[in-house]
Amino acid sequence: MLDMKWIRESTSHQEELQRVADQKGIALSVAELVQLDEQRRTLLLAVEDLRQQRNTLSQEISVLIRQGNQAEAELNKQQVKIINKKLDEREALYRTVDEARSQLLILVPNIVSPDTPIGASDEDNVEIRRVGELPVFDYEFRDHVTLGELHRMLDIPRGVKTAGTRSYYLTGIGAMLHRAVQQLAVDMLVAKGFTLMDVPLTVRTEAMQNTAFFPLGQDQAFQITEQDKWLVGTSEVPLVSFYSGETVDVTQPIRLAAASLCFRSEVGSGGRDVHGLYRVHQFAKVEQVVLCEADPEVSERLLQEITTNAEELLQQLELPYRVVAVCTGDMSQKTYKQYDIETWMPSRGAYGETHSSSNLLDFQARRSNIRYLDEQGKLRYCHTLNNTAVASPRILIPLLENHQQADGSILIPKALRPYMNGMERIELPAELDTK
Repeated sequence: MLDMKWIRESTSHQEELQRVADQKGIALSVAELVQLDEQRRTLLLAVEDLRQQRNTLSQEISVLIRQGNQAEAELNKQQVKIINKKLDEREALYRTVDEARSQLLILVPNIVSPDTPIGASDEDNVEIRRVGELPVFDYEFRDHVTLGELHRMLDIPRGVKTAGTRSYYLTGIGAMLHRAVQQLAVDMLVAKGFTLMDVPLTVRTEAMQNTAFFPLGQDQAFQITEQDKWLVGTSEVPLVSFYSGETVDVTQPIRLAAASLCFRSEVGSGGRDVHGLYRVHQFAKVEQVVLCEADPEVSERLLQEITTNAEELLQQLELPYRVVAVCTGDMSQKTYKQYDIETWMPSRGAYGETHSSSNLLDFQARRSNIRYLDEQGKLRYCHTLNNTAVASPRILIPLLENHQQADGSILIPKALRPYMNGMERIELPAELDTK
């Protein structure tokens, strides 16, 4: 969340915030929030004043009783009863207003960077650069589902039979590739100074709210029935929550990484990207999370760093990709600045999102109460950043499709071969090989 003091101190701040809320598609009236905040502060002063009056009279009653002045003591008691009635009314009203204010405050979006494009959807994202040459096929190429079935590495029908729509099995070489790309990413990040963590996959509602995935993203999460537990859609939640409520040392940025399963309901995506492995309920991600001092220049440099890490991985996988600046309408509530990396997917005839990098400034740390002592000894909220180093099985789409050969075999990028027992190529099953 943002600092309420910052919101109310300037009409320009309020106008900016309303503009961003509208651009991000968040139903929020900043004017109503400011009005409720003013009402809340007025009621709080009234409550505190009544409590002070009651305390003063109560002390006077004790003195009067000791002095034997029973009549005046009774008058004061009657006055206390009147004050208590007023206090009960004011406290009840305060609680109502405070709750209404809280419900609006938790919807307040982060501001966006000056260089964030203005737009309504991902179609308005702005391309920054392209890397790699697109493949040219002089034969009828196959999509990843056909290749996966051909090489017996993917079974969607049995996945649907077992777990319902958007489910799958990876088998044999498919499961090996799935694990190989993750381990390649993990080894790369560890070599760059990231601390690898194995994290909880179920978290409390508080953790989802503190990391700003709730309330606006609640429909994307799976809840464990009759428990205050949710399956995480990214290890960003437990990685950030590791430090919630703590004061940390960010003299050097804290770099964390985790490889974990992730779960998303994909509510609202019916009919979109339903073919194959692009949009599924269960997947695995290697996530980067960074905490640093509250210096925009530092967090901007780190945003470039974690984005470069993801690009390096794609270059090792020998895949063509592009980096886009994400526009306001395609950003989440918590994001200040975001890049998406989209990898070329021949079957789509387009680039498809495979990675995302975000700078959240202190929005997430403020909700999670993660602070540090600055050089003047003042407590400040950290800046937090996150990036998908790799997500699988989605990355298998470009990996299989871009590296397929005319004979149906699939080349394995050199960087992956050590994780595939030295295998250089995925050959067709013997009974299908016509050579």
